[in-house]
Amino acid sequence: MTIALKGRSLLSLEDMSPEEIRYLLTLAVELRAEKRAGTEKRRLTGKSIALIFEKDSTRTRTSFEVAAYDQGAHVTYLGPTGSQLGKKESVKDTARVLGRIYDAIEFRGSQQHHVEILAQFSGKPVYNGLTDEAHPTQVLADFMTIQAHTSAQPHETALVFMGDTHNNVARSLADGAMKLGADMRLCGPKSLWPDTATLERWRGIGLETGGRLMVSDDVNVAVKGADFVYTDVWLSMGEPTEQWAERIKLLSPYRVTSELMRTTGRPNAKFLHCLPAFHNLETGVGAEIGKQFGIDCMEVTDEVFESGASIVFDQSENRMHTIKALLIATLGG
Repeated sequence: MTIALKGRSLLSLEDMSPEEIRYLLTLAVELRAEKRAGTEKRRLTGKSIALIFEKDSTRTRTSFEVAAYDQGAHVTYLGPTGSQLGKKESVKDTARVLGRIYDAIEFRGSQQHHVEILAQFSGKPVYNGLTDEAHPTQVLADFMTIQAHTSAQPHETALVFMGDTHNNVARSLADGAMKLGADMRLCGPKSLWPDTATLERWRGIGLETGGRLMVSDDVNVAVKGADFVYTDVWLSMGEPTEQWAERIKLLSPYRVTSELMRTTGRPNAKFLHCLPAFHNLETGVGAEIGKQFGIDCMEVTDEVFESGASIVFDQSENRMHTIKALLIATLGG
């Protein structure tokens, strides 16, 4: 089957077929090998990419910048105060301006609607670097990382997400897992489950791919037999900080601990996190939460985060390789 992605946008993993996802993952592995061997070929010389960041970033920004530079492309970083988007100029008008100047646009912000407008009116490929609804470039890196740490095929792999199961990362992770035919478990309080329509959509995909979906508030049931345990922060960027007390009370039973990892029954079970993680008191937010609530971590313990089971920095590196694959596939010759 020919995989043709040139000119395509990535707004969410709903946009991609299982074959297209597999193609990007295979290409990313090849590109990682090229970079490490020093044999990388420049495929994007002369291309220009606008990077719009309404929200701060470490991994997404650096991954797009280095991926582009490695391939000979130029980038322009537009931070929260770096453009008129949504303030003095509509998103639609900004899209039409940038589409005349750049070959592609990356957007990281709150509203999924904004990334969709950019794609509709720019006429160029647009990449979702994170919105409140989706984080597709993260999940491409997640599955590249998972594949590197197991010899099993996706349909033989069980992955559990712990905590806020309706956040952007959990939703994109489930999109990818169901399309690849994996055993996906979402474990968290019922009040934070995805809506019924979304669950039914995933189950429908599973009927075609062999993917299986479990949604549970029972930790012991959800993690049993899991090969990979994934979690994320309990309060996402942009959510009111007044919600910390409620979230800590609600999600503490779903903290990833060494005991939880043992409950999988898999001695080689791995831990994933999209980062940043509140696993100690060494951040301003972590220290403040620790002082206010008397806890030394939130979604994951430092013991698990720093253990041999943790593959979170492989995930970070793989953001660059999968983003590079996406750029080449959509912009290359």
